[in-house]
Amino acid sequence: MAQKPKRTKSGRAWMHEHVTDPYVKKAQTDGYRSRAAYKLLEIDARDRLLKPGMTVVDLGAAPGSWCQVAARKMKGQGRMLAIDLLPVAAMPGVESLEGDFTEPAALNWLTERLQSGRVDLVLSDMAPNMSGVGLRDQARHYELCDLALDFAVQWLKPDGDFLVKVFQGVGFEVFRRSMQAAFVQVAIRKPDASRDRSAEVYLLGRRLRNADDPAVTSADEGV
Repeated sequence: MAQKPKRTKSGRAWMHEHVTDPYVKKAQTDGYRSRAAYKLLEIDARDRLLKPGMTVVDLGAAPGSWCQVAARKMKGQGRMLAIDLLPVAAMPGVESLEGDFTEPAALNWLTERLQSGRVDLVLSDMAPNMSGVGLRDQARHYELCDLALDFAVQWLKPDGDFLVKVFQGVGFEVFRRSMQAAFVQVAIRKPDASRDRSAEVYLLGRRLRNADDPAVTSADEGV
């Protein structure tokens, strides 16, 4: 009879943190698919990103908690398109694709559904499968961020917004400058639901830039 694999010390610590996490417990009570819902809820409470009638694209959507938040805020009015390598279980008001955003097929799926319509909000919670090699993982993550930014610039309405998960460290400042070149305002957000030990923060770009817009000021970048 095969023996059960033993849990490592780090695995036991993660499991203990997970089951005792107040946001995990709250998500179970409130019916959200993961604790990540509270990151978007907190950012939305501050920045008022979501409202009925919007068209929203969620990149890296699984398991779907951000879609849940958006759909509830939109109150059945508007469109929600979601993509992830992992399946997003069906929910009312959300069209989803199990696919790779870096591949043409996924972009074609989005293009076919958007047609000539523009997007009010692009959300990106994408992250690569981690190899454990820090610099390589960071570089792969920012490749995904660059692709999400390119999509946002191409498809957002002039007053649209782009919210993207990033990790502080190598590549952060370069990507933030790319955001500043694309948007009138760029802000850093670190919601309470992000664990303190995590290097994860969110960059929020507001209103696509045109040639007449002034440079982004430091006041636009506050946490």
